[in-house]
Amino acid sequence: MLAFFSIVPMGEGLSLGPQVAEAIKIVEDSGLEHQVTAMGTTVEGDWDEVMGVIKKCFDAMHVHSERVTCVVKIDDHTGRSGRIGGKVASIETALGHEVRK
Repeated sequence: MLAFFSIVPMGEGLSLGPQVAEAIKIVEDSGLEHQVTAMGTTVEGDWDEVMGVIKKCFDAMHVHSERVTCVVKIDDHTGRSGRIGGKVASIETALGHEVRK
């Protein structure tokens, strides 16, 4: 499954780079395939692995703030893997060129 999530500790000011970096480190340490974008992170794995990573990120943000917001979008296509790259490759094929990365 793919899960896109964006997590924010509230009340931490305008710059959240250090907190976001902490969450990304958790994702990296998970060993799961992932892709970081300007507005969130996509993680690929089975339900328990992916939700476990999101929970760890959520708990880490609670250390910084009593209030944390998190948006999660899930795409589960049974029996499929390698979808982070595959979905982008499909679009690039349709466009006839690579998308900006």
